[in-house]
Amino acid sequence: MEHYPAAVRLAEAANAPAQHQGAGNLLRVVLVVMILGCLLTGWFLLRGYKRNDD
Repeated sequence: MEHYPAAVRLAEAANAPAQHQGAGNLLRVVLVVMILGCLLTGWFLLRGYKRNDD
């Protein structure tokens, strides 16, 4: 087993999660598209309930 200074081991431990971030950006895009889709669907459905008092 090699012995490293504590600072090197700490830097390696801090850098390890940064290399394995996963699907963070994909999840953000999916959530934004889902929210926009819900808003657009709500607007489309509710615009038909506009009252025309002619």
